[in-house]
Amino acid sequence: MAMNTLPDKTVERLSQYRRNLLICDANGKEHIFSHEIANIHHITPVQVRRDIMLIGYTGTLRKGYNVKELVALIGEILDNPDGQNVAIVGAGNLGRALMKYFTNRREKLSIVAAFDNHTDKIGTSFAGVEVYPIDQLKQIIKDKNISIAIISVPFDEAVNVAALLVEAKIKGILNYSPRPVNVPENIYLEEYDMVTSLEKVAYFAKNKK
Repeated sequence: MAMNTLPDKTVERLSQYRRNLLICDANGKEHIFSHEIANIHHITPVQVRRDIMLIGYTGTLRKGYNVKELVALIGEILDNPDGQNVAIVGAGNLGRALMKYFTNRREKLSIVAAFDNHTDKIGTSFAGVEVYPIDQLKQIIKDKNISIAIISVPFDEAVNVAALLVEAKIKGILNYSPRPVNVPENIYLEEYDMVTSLEKVAYFAKNKK
């Protein structure tokens, strides 16, 4: 389905909608109203309707949205029909946890390689993902047609890893490292800041009675 690029936050919410719609489908729910989706995600029904209208779908007043149809359409919008290959850089505790969590989580996203500079990890595999030496990163990314990379290395290694990924012509990066990185505008960068997220939760938790 051809359309203009969606806003970041809309893409984020659509992914969340799909995850919970799949649960609804598994529980036998065939239709769902915007206010039900809104309650699950703690947002307004207006926001839900706006997001879904942006992808060209409408429900009915009597039944709401068809769950299977909406899941399928979100998949058409978010997923590459040919699938996309992902690499994880950093096969420590966090990297291995990510491999285990994401393996087989989405049909169109496959973790196909991991990289590390520790000899005790190189040549091993975890959750079916082989760990390669970091100096093979550029070649493996090319050979395996990898377009997305997840950075899960310590603070002082993140910038160098990001530079290697730029050289390897990666198209998207999810940075789990505690250090922010800079990449050219032609690479999509998402940075997950665990400390900020925890501080946000702590702030609102301290104000709860």
